[in-house]
Amino acid sequence: MAKNTGDGFRRGSVDDRTQFKAPNGNYVKRDTDSGRFMDQKSDGRPFKGVAQEKDGRRK
Repeated sequence: MAKNTGDGFRRGSVDDRTQFKAPNGNYVKRDTDSGRFMDQKSDGRPFKGVAQEKDGRRK
């Protein structure tokens, strides 16, 4: 479980979530249990505390 530190970052990664960079340059968050897309950021920066799909921290 991820914990907010109050200093602009989290300890650990958010459970059951991964993210990847879409072809349009935005990051998309995905639920690892169902595989459904959850949210998309429009500023081009990744979600805080969510594991990248390619880094192997999640299934």
